[in-house]
Amino acid sequence: MSTIRFRDSSGYVRTGTLDGETIQYGSSEIQRAEASILAPAQPSKIVCVGLNYADHAAEQNKSIPDRPLLFLKPPNAVAHPHSEVTLPSGKDRIDYEAELAVVIDKQAKEVPAEDALSYVRGFTCLDDLSNRDDQNREQNWIRGKAFDNAAPMGPVLAPPTAVPEDASISLSVNGETRQHSSRDQFIFSIPELIEEITTYLTLEPGDVISTGTPSGVGPVSDGDTISISIDGIGTLTHSVQIPD
Repeated sequence: MSTIRFRDSSGYVRTGTLDGETIQYGSSEIQRAEASILAPAQPSKIVCVGLNYADHAAEQNKSIPDRPLLFLKPPNAVAHPHSEVTLPSGKDRIDYEAELAVVIDKQAKEVPAEDALSYVRGFTCLDDLSNRDDQNREQNWIRGKAFDNAAPMGPVLAPPTAVPEDASISLSVNGETRQHSSRDQFIFSIPELIEEITTYLTLEPGDVISTGTPSGVGPVSDGDTISISIDGIGTLTHSVQIPD
């Protein structure tokens, strides 16, 4: 059963389990529509993977990497489901990127691939919003990837067993499908990613690995509504505001 973080009518942040449209927590319950849904994790860091689908590498005119390409997003990048995310102004292109995200359950350091899934709390949806203007001008991608609200995430945290190996991953803009692929198209599997990442840095409980995006990446415009759907997880929806 999926877990969900929310703020109740009294302003308290709680975690519960989702049963249909009812959130159960302790001996209490609340209807999902009555709760303010929050991102399902509070990471100290988001480790993102670049070019983890061959079709996306092709559309970027890049070679398939021989090891995972990694970059970071900080906690300020997290945005909640159903929120209107404010993006940097004055940019020619900010892109959406639908991704399957992995939330870590316990401290992970030098984890072999065969043990990796025992360190996973669950899976969720993530939009790796990317400011191409600055990403194309810098090597460390701080302006391009780490800006405020650059990682809308949610709506729930699904157990790994609920998300099939061939889970469909899709993204729509204002109801029009722009990306559609499946988890079985990964170049590097989730266990391989965990092994590689934890060779170099320690992952803490709640940290997130965002596993890369398929082809179909494109720009967002002010007022757009973005929806990312993944089998076994559900749909992350957020809108976009770009100040003049």
